[in-house]
Amino acid sequence: MNSRLKMPLIAISLAIAALSATQASAQVPAGLAVPDAIVVATLHAEGAQIYDCKPGADGKPVWQFREPIAALVQDGKTVGRHYAGPNWEHMDGSAIRGKAAATAPGATSNDIAWLKLDVTEHHGEGTFATVTTVQRLNTQGGMAQGPCEKAGSYRSVAYSADYVFLRKRS
Repeated sequence: MNSRLKMPLIAISLAIAALSATQASAQVPAGLAVPDAIVVATLHAEGAQIYDCKPGADGKPVWQFREPIAALVQDGKTVGRHYAGPNWEHMDGSAIRGKAAATAPGATSNDIAWLKLDVTEHHGEGTFATVTTVQRLNTQGGMAQGPCEKAGSYRSVAYSADYVFLRKRS
């Protein structure tokens, strides 16, 4: 292809990418936004939220969140995992642990909350080595529904979400 034709195509592609990024960030609730952050990776999670049936404040058993377990997927391939902590591990050996900093409701009562998490620990070198914040967005499912009748029983509820891994701008 002629190089004079390539330049306008590249410019159009960059404009479309910038518009898409702006539209995606516009969908993030203000409380979960991370101004001036750089996206390190966006990974889709498919897994389950695990609940434990425990006595509530009134003594009646209720579902209480125990832990997540999910595969982290990119381009249709598993590239890591997410589990209790909360922790995220990438197949390149890097890993992080986070702590919830902000929350926003999911789209429906069946969807777990959207979150902003601050990274509290790093392990290894690789994709997650410079990550300072994680956003959990676009959640589907994951909320325990119905009664829990027997303390000590567990319920696994399927969920999916997009995790955006961010780092501070240098």
